[in-house]
Amino acid sequence: MSGMSDPFSFNAGAVESSYVGNLGEAFRRYGEQDEEVLLISPDLGAGPVTGAFVQQFPERFIDAGIAECNAMSMAAGMATYGYKVFVLQMGAFGALKCAEQIRTDIAFSRVPVRILSAWSGLAMGFFGTTHHALEDIAITRAIPGLTVLAPADDNAASAMLAASEQVAGPVFIRLTDANVNPVYDAPPEVRIGRFGRVRDGSDGTIIGTGLGAQLAVGAADLLAAEGLSIRVLDAYSLKPLDEDAIVLAARETGALLTVEEHLVTGGLGSAVGEVLARNALPTKFSIHGLPDETLTVGMPDELYVHYGLTIEETARRMRVLLAGKC
Repeated sequence: MSGMSDPFSFNAGAVESSYVGNLGEAFRRYGEQDEEVLLISPDLGAGPVTGAFVQQFPERFIDAGIAECNAMSMAAGMATYGYKVFVLQMGAFGALKCAEQIRTDIAFSRVPVRILSAWSGLAMGFFGTTHHALEDIAITRAIPGLTVLAPADDNAASAMLAASEQVAGPVFIRLTDANVNPVYDAPPEVRIGRFGRVRDGSDGTIIGTGLGAQLAVGAADLLAAEGLSIRVLDAYSLKPLDEDAIVLAARETGALLTVEEHLVTGGLGSAVGEVLARNALPTKFSIHGLPDETLTVGMPDELYVHYGLTIEETARRMRVLLAGKC
């Protein structure tokens, strides 16, 4: 292990209350149940996601140093020997910097590597635009053979550790660290290729992923107080996508709003739009995400407000969509 003992001491309070921080104990328990679980990470092993695992099972932890791409290639090799390999990466580098290794070394070979891409989205926005992770859904969706998951909160993230075993090939798990409005009181059932229906409704549907699912639930509750019945779908499985749920929501509610902590290009909204186009569904549709531009710097909560990733703004956008509903 490297000399980094607490890479997050600059904002320890925020980390302790975050869902990435809360995932650490779940990962330790997961490793306790299966001695074939192996962790590889580029200088992040002492952090809140895997620190408890590293402390209990140091012999099953490999610190690759600040060499993200090497960590991916190393994971591919170890997985061929039967280990259940997890790679912990910082979101800003996990997909963007390592796209070639994920595609060529991992996905092409169909090796069962699980990539934990932590602090995605705007979680590390205070480090500058280099640490925004806003293209990762677009990148990973485009890699053949790669399953892409995005839990809504810590309970969902814990459930996905075990659910990833449903997949024979590689899995990319996007962890944004947002803890604005947790969706689940306990680890939910996770079915790869399906969405979770968190709220039922008939006037419209909000489909959210990660932070977007948290905002969707909050917005639906606000709109319910106004007499609007809004369905909420948790798009935790981004690839494969739950096309049946999208088509059903379009036909039954007539208006779809997607919400994501990702650029509006290439993410959940784009994926849902592709489904609507393939099925020729005349549905009112809008994408709520981050603009296609270089974003500013700030703490995550400040950036959420600045870019409208709030419950109130999500509810407002749904009202606008419904006002023009066919």
